Order: sequence, then structure tokens, then C-alpha cells
Amino acid sequence: MKYSLTRQMALLISAIVIGTLLACGVINSLFLEPYYMETKKRMLVSGYTELDTYLKKRDIYDDEATVQVEKLSSKSNIAVLIMKTEDGKENVLISTAADPERLVAQFRALLFQESARQDVLKELQKKSYRIEQVRDARLDSDYMILWGMIGDGNLIMLRTPLSGIKESVQVSNTFLMYVGMLAIFASIIIVNLAARKVTKPVRKLTQIAERMSNLDFDCKYESRHKNELDMLGEHMNLMARELEKNMSELKSANNELLLDNEHRMNVERMRTEFISNVSHELKTPIALIRGYAEGLQECVMDDEESRKLYCDVIMNEARKMNDMVQKLLTLNEIEQGNQGVVMERFDLAEMIKSVLNVSNLIIEQEGIHLFFEQESPVYVWADEFKVEEAFTNYINNAIHHVSGEKNIEVKITGIEHKVRVSVFNTGLNIPAEDIARIWEKFYKVDKARTREYGGSGIGLSIVKAIMDSFNQECGVINYADGVEFWFELDGKESI
Repeated sequence: MKYSLTRQMALLISAIVIGTLLACGVINSLFLEPYYMETKKRMLVSGYTELDTYLKKRDIYDDEATVQVEKLSSKSNIAVLIMKTEDGKENVLISTAADPERLVAQFRALLFQESARQDVLKELQKKSYRIEQVRDARLDSDYMILWGMIGDGNLIMLRTPLSGIKESVQVSNTFLMYVGMLAIFASIIIVNLAARKVTKPVRKLTQIAERMSNLDFDCKYESRHKNELDMLGEHMNLMARELEKNMSELKSANNELLLDNEHRMNVERMRTEFISNVSHELKTPIALIRGYAEGLQECVMDDEESRKLYCDVIMNEARKMNDMVQKLLTLNEIEQGNQGVVMERFDLAEMIKSVLNVSNLIIEQEGIHLFFEQESPVYVWADEFKVEEAFTNYINNAIHHVSGEKNIEVKITGIEHKVRVSVFNTGLNIPAEDIARIWEKFYKVDKARTREYGGSGIGLSIVKAIMDSFNQECGVINYADGVEFWFELDGKESI
């Protein structure tokens, strides 16, 4: 698939990771330096407040005061200088710097210019402290300095170095870039592995939906985890069952609708033809039964064997009449629509196998070679009982007309959305002028042979009527070595 869900998820996660890294880089560049400076200010103010509170309660000359200052210096990396001004001079009281004189000089140079000394001291009495950023040219370093008044009027300076913040931002962004590349690579692998697991039920649901679109409702979704996808799968299973039910009802109703108008137009004609044909077909057996019965009555034969022959003829003709009447009744029921058509989905291959099993005894007795190689199921939409009757008539017709090599071949083939059933038997072809009429009631190509095996010329008419009730086609094809009869049904090729 060009745009598979797995690929989309991988691209989405990668885009999120890249976007997050870019956002972090921008945030670092814009806000890290101000945040760093503000953090340094808070650290100096916190240290100043801590010392101011402590020294207001303690003597500046106490050893514990010195320890407290050193703790603050060590903990926060702050150089602390506390001085006392007397007579215009500064005396160092406490210092944590390795070179306190350097701090004093810096303090004096930056903050206590002679011209501004008094003004500065007055200002400090009001604001307590100032915070400034200065640069030490000798050390080529930047510092943040808090200076002011503390305790009982002593001067204090807190100094902390400022590392190269711009360099830190660059290093941070570079590190983020490397981390991002690793994260993207890892995310692609993880997403592919996770997506395959997540998309597996999605692909299964897609396959089920595709099969359902082809009217295959045998597919079922097997839920395992009972998550949202499993719930969707269960609903699709329910939908498949409902669709199959509705399809059955719809096809039945559609067939009834299509046949209704045609049925009303043909019912009178079929009734007339039925009576006429029955009368014609019954004349011969009735005449034979009557003649042989009169012979028995008048005792025209003297021996028991002759009387048995007469009785056999009478019984045989009575059986033929009964078979013909039953077939006529069946045909009439189908043509008039008295037998409702129930469209359902069933396995055609299995139905054919059951019919062939019933006919197997007579096939073996006649020395016929039967070929049917369909093993897998073939599902169609039709009335199963009527299809069985149509196929039985085809098989019986093939058995009665097979000759030569005595081969009968049954095949199932798929043609677009149709399934064709064909029955081929070796033997004589049907004359071209008779092909169009073999589906008519009582029409016989070889009347003598048909009479010989007790045929009535109704079997193929029943097949045609059944196919018409399904709105399907049937036909016959002559081959060099035999004849093939076929009919079609609604279905999807699954051979």
C-alpha cells in the first residue's frame, strides 16, 4: 500500500520528534539566557537575604558567622566580601575569595568612586542592595555582583561568575540535534514494530470488508483483546449476518417481483398447453394399457409367461404414466409460481456430490466413466432444492444418452459474477434444427429412444422452468464427441 497506516504513523511520530526538537532549540536560543541570568539574580538575592537575616542576630566577629558565610560561598559558588567603612576607609571583615584585595579593589573601583561615595551610601540605606553585571578585563570574564548594606551597616558584595551562556545554548542545541537524530531512528523502529501489531487487526478488518463487498459473508473477525478494534470487528460480524439475511430476503422478493407480471401473462397459455400436451402424451400408454388389459380379459394367451408379459407391459406403462403425471405436476407448479423460490446461499459442489452419490449405482451398472474434480466449496445464491432437481434431470438425461466411450464429465466454472454448472456426455449430437425446441414440454429428438427408456420429454422443460424462476440462463452445446448441457447461478468464483 502506498500510504499504509504503519508508514503514516512512522512519519507522524518522526514529525512530532523533529518539531519538538526544533521547538526546544528555539526556546533555548530565546529564553535560556534570560532564564540563566534571572536564576543567578535569585541566587544572589537568596544568599544576601540569608546572610542579612543571620547577621542581624549574630555578631559579625563571631566564628560561626564566618562559617555561615563560607557555607553559602561553597554551596552556591559565590564569592562573599563583607567590609566596614571607618573614616573613609574600608576594612575587610569577612572574605571567601582567594584574593580579597582584588575584590576590595573591584568593589572600590566600581561602586565607591570618591565623588559619589556619600550618595551611594545614602541610596543603599533605602534599597539595601544593587545587582549589576560587570566584566573583569584582566580575567576576561563576566560576573554578576550584588552589593549593598547588611547587618548593622556593614557593606557586602556577593559575586558569582557568569559562564558563556551563548556557548552553552549552542552546546545544548547541538546535543539536542544528536539526541533528536537518535530519537527519530529509534522512533521509526519502535513505531514500525508497534504499528504492525496495531494495524494487524485493521488489515484483518479491511480484508473482511473487502470480502463482504463481494458478497462473501463467511469471513468472521476473531476478537482477543476486547479493545475498540475488537468491538468494531464484532459489529462487522453482526453486520455480515444481517446482510446475508437481508440479501436472501431481497433476492427472494426480487425474484417474485420480476416473475409476477410474466406469470400473469403466461398462466392462461400454460394451462391450455398443459391440458393439450397431457392429453396427447397419455394417449399411447392408455391405449397400450387398454389393449393388453382386454387381452387378459379375453384370455387371448394360453401360457403363464404370456400373461406375465401382458401384466408387465400394463404395470410398466402405468409407471411411465405416473412418472409423467408427477413431472407435469412439478412443471406446472413451477411455471405457475405455486412453488415459492427461496433464495439462499449454499455450497453447490457439495450438493452435486450428493446427487452423484445417489446415481452412482446405475452409473456403475451401465459401465459409465464419471468425472467430477471439484473439491473446494463453491457458494451460490439460489433455491437449493430446485437446483438439485435441475441437476438431477441433467444427470439422468446424460445417463440415458451416453454412448461411445461412455464418459460423463461434470464441471463448475466461474464466469464473472456467475457460476456455470455443465454436464457433458459422449454420444450423438443434437441436430441443429432441434436445439431451440428441446426445452419445450413433450418435445423429443429421438422419439423411439425416448420411448425406450420411458422418457416423457419433460425433464429439460423442468430445468428451463427452474432457471426462468431464478432469472438465469441454461443451454446446450454440441461438441465433436458429445453434448454439453449447462445452467448458470448467481455467485462468486471461488474455485
